[in-house]
Amino acid sequence: MHFVTGGYFNGKRNWVKENYTADQWISAYNNAALIEDDSLFSGSTVVLEGLEQWTKNLSEKMVLDEARVYLSRIFDRWLQWEKEDACRRLIIIGTDITKGIVPMEKADRNWRDLTGWVYQDLVTRCSRVDIIWYGLPQTIKGGDNK
Repeated sequence: MHFVTGGYFNGKRNWVKENYTADQWISAYNNAALIEDDSLFSGSTVVLEGLEQWTKNLSEKMVLDEARVYLSRIFDRWLQWEKEDACRRLIIIGTDITKGIVPMEKADRNWRDLTGWVYQDLVTRCSRVDIIWYGLPQTIKGGDNK
């Protein structure tokens, strides 16, 4: 799996489009549901965009620890899907919302905290991680092994 993160409107989507040809693009920004069942993936290269939005939805519905465990199980299924075929690639895009001023509202703090924990959990499973700031990529894990 390949995780791409960075700030809002910093070029993550464009960078992914320049580096991958997606067979399927699933976006939380278009109100797509979180894909829990990997049988819903079509093609060999799948992009999941808006992980922070899916964590927001879960932070509103579940206790944070439950949401984190729930997503960890989904990440394991996604990783298994990718490993079943050497041609499969899963690219996950998530905006970094963990920097800056700590939100005053408890719900917003919960979302921020859950997102940070979930990103840490995801990164341990990914073979590659890139941060995109102002359109400039920085690989912080892995390399050119798309």
